[in-house]
Amino acid sequence: MPLRTFSVPERIGGFGVLVAGAAAVWPALTTGSGMGLPCPLRTFAGVPCPGCGLTTAAVALVRGQAAAAFHANPVIFGLAALAVAVGPLVALRATGVLAPPKPWSPTGRRRMGWLAGLLATASWLFQLHRLGVSWA
Repeated sequence: MPLRTFSVPERIGGFGVLVAGAAAVWPALTTGSGMGLPCPLRTFAGVPCPGCGLTTAAVALVRGQAAAAFHANPVIFGLAALAVAVGPLVALRATGVLAPPKPWSPTGRRRMGWLAGLLATASWLFQLHRLGVSWA
């Protein structure tokens, strides 16, 4: 039986499920050891990356603290939505209720690339504002 290919949203949603699992155990690991996971860009250049705050946001969201998650990095809500949707989507496709995913056209890939770039830019601007980084 050949393996089915997974769509990009399914892959990102699967990653979101892994993030949720890691966020559930992360506080126990860091509290016991005192070690954290610093952002390499912020550590070396003093500038936050678009993903800064995602670990904090994931832990807050797993704990049910939506406001704290939003203030750390709102992108976590998109990842959480895909994580929630991926289970039923994969199950429906595995049972044949939904057709398997079709490859994206070059135009579709280009549009998603632009959307991902805009999302990363918006997240980066949010982090610059949140952390009070200025260029002056």
